[in-house]
Amino acid sequence: MSTSVRMICPNLKCRAILSVPLNARGKTVRCRQCTMKIQVPQPPKKPAPAPPAPSEEAA
Repeated sequence: MSTSVRMICPNLKCRAILSVPLNARGKTVRCRQCTMKIQVPQPPKKPAPAPPAPSEEAA
């Protein structure tokens, strides 16, 4: 499992590849090359289990 989040700086003039620690998720970091502030995305949420399909007996 990875110990960091890799992302690209959204500044079109920079586009540096950033590697930030997992504990920075949800926080704002600064690109070391262009100093732009960037919001680190939260981890993807796991989808909730689908409810069981109604059975024919209940109809």
